Amino acid sequence: MTDKKHTPISDAEEARIQKLIASDPDAPEITDAQMAEARPFTEAFPALAEKMRKNVGGRPRSANPKVPVSIRLDQEVVAKLKATGPGWQSRVNEMLRREVLTDR
Repeated sequence: MTDKKHTPISDAEEARIQKLIASDPDAPEITDAQMAEARPFTEAFPALAEKMRKNVGGRPRSANPKVPVSIRLDQEVVAKLKATGPGWQSRVNEMLRREVLTDR
């Protein structure tokens, strides 16, 4: 296959790849007959597909969901916050919560 993202391989490389495919008994190349019988996952396993569709979205909904915002901050401030590691955005939220929601 030739396009902007792929460089064609040599005949020798293709032969090497085909030899490796043929040598793996656990992963035989699919035949045309098998390909003709193939069905979409949702058709072959409808119950499982429906269960997976319902579970999309990851974690449960929060009782107090966050609101995405866009804010301009100094580069060195963001760098320092990110340097604290994963969860830095949650820590920023806690800092702002303490500052903004504290009665003075």
